[in-house]
Formats: sequence, C-alpha cells, structure tokens
Amino acid sequence: MKPDLNPDKARLREMLKQMALFKEKIVLSSGKTSDYYIDARRVTLNAEGVYLCAKLILEKLKDEPFDAMGGPTLGADPFLGAIGVLSYQAKKPINTFIVRKAPKPHGKQQQVEGPLLSPQARVVLIDDVATTGQAFVQSIDVLKALGIKPLKALCIVDRQEGAEEALAQKGCPLISLFKASEFF
Repeated sequence: MKPDLNPDKARLREMLKQMALFKEKIVLSSGKTSDYYIDARRVTLNAEGVYLCAKLILEKLKDEPFDAMGGPTLGADPFLGAIGVLSYQAKKPINTFIVRKAPKPHGKQQQVEGPLLSPQARVVLIDDVATTGQAFVQSIDVLKALGIKPLKALCIVDRQEGAEEALAQKGCPLISLFKASEFF
C-alpha cells in the first residue's frame, strides 16, 4: 500500500488501529462470527477522533450536491453533530438527521429525527462500520417510505463483507474512508 499523504487520514487510521481494532472472535450485529471487531465508537466518541471523522467525511463529499446527511442510530450519532458544527463553521451548514430502528412510541412517533426532509431532498447516509450493509439498507427503506432516495452511503470502515453489493442492489453506492484490509 502506498503511503497516505493526508496526515488527518493517517492519524485517524492509527487511532482506529490503536483504540478500536480487537483481534478476537466476536459475533457481529449481522449475526456473522468474525476474528476481529472494529469498535469505531471508541474513536467517534473521542474528541480528536470525531473531529477527524467529520473533517474527512466533509472533504470526501465536498464536490457532492446534497441537502442533508444522516444515518442509522447509533453508529452515525456521534459524528453527525461534529459534521453539523464543522459545516456551520465553514459557512456551508448541513442539516443532519438520525434514522431510528423503529418509530418513536410517543411524541410525534417519528422514525427520522432532525429537520424535516422533503421528498425531493438529496441525502447522504453515513455510518461508522459497514459489514453486510443491513443498517444502511434499513435506513434506505425508511427514507424510501418518505419518498426520499439517498444519493450515496459513506462509512468510516467497510469490512468488505457484502455491504457494497447490498447497497448497489438498492441503487445507492457505498464509499468508505477505509477498507478493513487497510488494517491488516
């Protein structure tokens, strides 16, 4: 692998390796068993880590026209706030939203939280780690019921275990900051 010229990306990769990568047998949310686990929240809930994630995501999407960015709870939650702050500081504010696994049982009983999205909204989905893409697919289905079709999905780490293919079937390309193969 060629050396990474972006010092922010190199630092985030190092943080993920040091703080979030565990080489042990574990059952993933998809039900699959794996020899390693990436607990990205150890980085996305760290001040430096969440800053780097938000900065790199905004850089990666800087030429993309979209209206809002959001993703499935709990993976997207930590860095959506940072994305909102950094975009506001750059005088290019981005509205963010969170997709619940199920509608809230009280209040307005919403499944998508945040500023209201119009059916014409151009949105990008984000999540911390993608394995099979199940959380992204569920979010796409929730948004589709509201008449919204995400332009693309972005994750911090793609485990390269089917997420890209699952999202392609939904017409939503997956991009990532890192592939799991970059950590081994």
